[in-house]
Amino acid sequence: MIAAIVLGLCVALVLYPFAFYPLLLRLIPEKPVARAEPGAALPAATLVFCAFNEAAALPGKIANLRSLKVRHPDLEILAFNDGSTDATPALLAAAADILTVIDGPGRSGKARGMKTLAARAHGDILIFTDANVRLEEEAIARLLSCYADPDVGGVLGSLRYEGYRASASATVGGLYWRLEEALKDRESRTGNVMGADGSIFSIRRALYPDFPDHVLDDLVVSMSVVFAGKRLIKARDVVAWENMVAERRDEMKRKVRIAARSWHTHRYLRPQLCRMRPLDRFKYGSRKLVRWSGGLWIGIGAVAAFMLAWSIAPKVAAVLALVCGNVIIIGIVSHRGPLAALMDILLAYFATLRGIALAMRGRDFTIWAPAKSRG
Repeated sequence: MIAAIVLGLCVALVLYPFAFYPLLLRLIPEKPVARAEPGAALPAATLVFCAFNEAAALPGKIANLRSLKVRHPDLEILAFNDGSTDATPALLAAAADILTVIDGPGRSGKARGMKTLAARAHGDILIFTDANVRLEEEAIARLLSCYADPDVGGVLGSLRYEGYRASASATVGGLYWRLEEALKDRESRTGNVMGADGSIFSIRRALYPDFPDHVLDDLVVSMSVVFAGKRLIKARDVVAWENMVAERRDEMKRKVRIAARSWHTHRYLRPQLCRMRPLDRFKYGSRKLVRWSGGLWIGIGAVAAFMLAWSIAPKVAAVLALVCGNVIIIGIVSHRGPLAALMDILLAYFATLRGIALAMRGRDFTIWAPAKSRG
């Protein structure tokens, strides 16, 4: 009986962030956002991004920036070169007519790079993006129009992935991200989104905080809006595109790194998180804490399932263990199909758990490198 209860609780906790939490958000009244009228003056903006060995992505990125610059001639663009050893410095230097390059002292990490760029920016609005992300031409104007509402302190865009059918890992990653985007939409409708991804988001420059280099700068910077009593919203029509990571190994490394930095960030922000309004604390716990522990719930649930099967009959438990073992082996060696996708889901949960465990032991991931399998 106890094993059945534990198993049920573990299943509920794994499903909660993606199934029950969205339903609860539907019960919260909507908070509309006032946008600028067509033709109204928009605030001055600075677009910033960091690059390390992004020679493969930069030609497309620079072409995209040129098209944005045609639409918005006054848009300031700053790039931080984090000690690249490939053609990245030459590609950035060749685009000096549309952007300003700041060279770092070597490998110092994205957080240090973004702080350097923010200190050099002149725009009232800081727009953060990544070196491999391309913005739709209408994105800048649509994003800036949200700042006509004085209560808005930060605006996220909508990230869409290309190449999500390239492998099981890419398919699972694409599905996960579509769920994430839907959650952010619902959080935005009810008040504040609980943090931004670095692909495309913005804040008022006056709200940019100071923070250490080992934390996840995207989360710290975006949550500073909430801590300041302003709204952090998501604009669905501000669209950015990125290529999906195709290889399982690359995706797992990325999950470990992001999870470790997220945990360091959570510890750093804890005093401010505790002072948030009850609704925002509920959102943060639902979106972050419960989901980060998903690997733990899966592990405990697996043990409970085995104990429940054993209480029914030892042979049932043995058959269950054999079936699960075969599924895991097939999933590991497969690169496509439902079993490979299931394995990628499980590995993602345990990669997150491993990243948090490493962070708890003091490990940090200040520097990064682009995934080789990203298209």
